[in-house]
Amino acid sequence: MEALLTRPRLSSTLSFKPFQNPNSSKRNPTSVSFRNATTSVRACVATEAQTGQAAALKRVEVLSEALPFIQKFRGKTMVVKYGGAAMKLPHLRESVIRDLVLLSCVGMRMVLVHGGGPEINSWLKKIGVEAQFIDGLRVTDEVTMEVVEMVLVGKVNKSLVSLIDLAGATAVGLCGKDAGLIRARPAPNAAALGYVGEVSKVNPAILHPIIANGHIPVIASVAADQSGQAYNINADTAAGEIAAAVGAEKLILLTDVPGILEDKNDLSSLVKEIDIGGIRKMVEDGKVAGGMIPKVECCVKSLTQGVHTASIIDGRLPHSLLLEILTNEGAGTMIRG
Repeated sequence: MEALLTRPRLSSTLSFKPFQNPNSSKRNPTSVSFRNATTSVRACVATEAQTGQAAALKRVEVLSEALPFIQKFRGKTMVVKYGGAAMKLPHLRESVIRDLVLLSCVGMRMVLVHGGGPEINSWLKKIGVEAQFIDGLRVTDEVTMEVVEMVLVGKVNKSLVSLIDLAGATAVGLCGKDAGLIRARPAPNAAALGYVGEVSKVNPAILHPIIANGHIPVIASVAADQSGQAYNINADTAAGEIAAAVGAEKLILLTDVPGILEDKNDLSSLVKEIDIGGIRKMVEDGKVAGGMIPKVECCVKSLTQGVHTASIIDGRLPHSLLLEILTNEGAGTMIRG
């Protein structure tokens, strides 16, 4: 009982701070530490505010520098061929879509032409058909043509339309068959390639009201001949012919290369600007070869038909479209007419 009534002893480990007179001239160390911490937090907040303001000023400067380009190209039509890494990688796809929408919002009339090779290959594999190519062109038999049309027109095209709509613009999905937009004819080596076609003519009547009302036409490179037979058209070629037909200011081909190089083994030899004569000489000298030749020919043909400039740009660069249109530096090679 005595043990129960006995008060518990204070642990020897406990200690009490001596009473400090509030009128004493000595500072409480805890109070000093708190004040120092408060000062440090205020300094951090001020630094963050200055950093945020600097970043905001930088964005404003960029917008201000873009003004002359926006004024120059407002109301002008730009035709963009979309493909390569910019179509396959999600972050680059988002970058291209945002660029298109931004350029449309500041008054440029954007037209998007697309292929979809990797997606076609994936669906052919699912049905047990092996993709075949001759000189870089897809061998397109009847079954392959059905898959090409299904994937490009029904899947890739509508997916791009949805992405543009979600980003804040309005897009209209089309293919070359719609309203006779593109009339096709068999390619010269059709016996080996099958339903691979060339552009016979473009009727842009369906595009004019869409563009004039601020919408973005999204065009799949599938067309038909006079009998209604579907053909797989090279998207670069389709973009070039459409650019000429609508009187575009610019044709821009998104690719997986930096542009045209003076020396193919030296990335620092990028040719930023060149005229038709200069690019033809580069082809003659063998400096432009392989898969770049059809792209250059497409650009030159569009320029001879009235397009002001044609650019082959690096679609692997984020916001490559903005770099090409709204800066002097560009994002690849620009060919002048």
